[in-house]
Amino acid sequence: MATTTERPFTLSVPPAELELLQKKLELVRLPDELENAGWDYGAPLSDIRRLVARWRDGFDWHKSETEINKLPMFTRDIDVDGFGTLNIHYVHQKSAVKNAIPLLFVHGWPGHFLEVKNVLPHLTAISGDRPSFHVVAISLPGFGFSEAPKKSGFAGRQYANVFNKLMLSLGYEEYVYQGGDWGHMLGAHVVYHYGHKHLKAWHSNMPFYRRPTLFSNPLLTLEEHLPTQAARVAVEKLTHWRQKGIGYYTEHATKPQTIGYGLSDSPAGLLSWIYEKLVSWSDQYPWTDDEVLEWISIYWFSRAGPAASIRIYYEMTGGNTHDTFEGTARTTVPLGISYFPGELLLPPKSWMQMVGKVVFESEHDKGGHFAAYEQPEKLADDLRRMFGRGGPAFGVVHGHEGYD
Repeated sequence: MATTTERPFTLSVPPAELELLQKKLELVRLPDELENAGWDYGAPLSDIRRLVARWRDGFDWHKSETEINKLPMFTRDIDVDGFGTLNIHYVHQKSAVKNAIPLLFVHGWPGHFLEVKNVLPHLTAISGDRPSFHVVAISLPGFGFSEAPKKSGFAGRQYANVFNKLMLSLGYEEYVYQGGDWGHMLGAHVVYHYGHKHLKAWHSNMPFYRRPTLFSNPLLTLEEHLPTQAARVAVEKLTHWRQKGIGYYTEHATKPQTIGYGLSDSPAGLLSWIYEKLVSWSDQYPWTDDEVLEWISIYWFSRAGPAASIRIYYEMTGGNTHDTFEGTARTTVPLGISYFPGELLLPPKSWMQMVGKVVFESEHDKGGHFAAYEQPEKLADDLRRMFGRGGPAFGVVHGHEGYD
């Protein structure tokens, strides 16, 4: 199967790249803005002007780089069937608890491996009454400092192949999984291909699935139209997203190369494209300017460039001709769901029964799309309750129950 030897990874952006960014920021030409536009038309001009100025004159990338390098980061070559070898970047934080549960953490867009940063100390902590985890946080191929595929067709099966081979190469023959955004959708592919044998249980903070039809699930279809609070919220969120929030998705899924030129050449373009999502998709999270700029800088300095990350939308949907769950089916691998009120879409809970065997559910009063980053303690507590003693997925990984 394999892979080459694991290599420690230290982030060090070449001076020439920093100089190029500085020149581009000095030459930024921002658009005008209509009076009282606010957020209705997208990221406000005043916000982008302030962030560009901070990026140019005040943001200390070297400080961020030093902090990021405190994470135990590595790279490893993974052979992908039909796609050659990809050099994959990941964080691998082992707990001091010998029998900690191996957990694969998978981000989405516009996230990256730093989404795990805030939740990492909670998951790896030592506690007599709570389970601990060995955490592997991968950079998706084409994101962060992972190599990108060189040809088209890299979709669900290939991502699942990379994930599983990485965990096996680290000595984790059995493991559990946590994801949101693409991490949720790709989780359905991993569990379909490697569930039970290797992937023993999974957890999602983005409870989303294809809409039921009268033919496939008549009762669930009727439930959507019942006058209940859950149905009303589900319909409102879905309607709002389709009316006001789907533009980026359509562009990514149909013409990623076109928008890719702007994202790769213009730091202001990249900043505005992602900043809008960081703010609107989180639940009033108090982003500092330097947090935003560090987040965007990972994309700007990424190994394959910013354009590579958005191709996942095209590949996973066949150019927007099918949904992201194509090629999967429901499994009986235990599934846990955390519901955060600021999530983009919150379909009726019953929909998740179409995805898998739901054994754990938890509702929260605060938190949005980036749950691991926004509400790390709440997400970690859900995982502990799901996999800890007395939980519905306790002991699923043989020999790794989370306790010494």
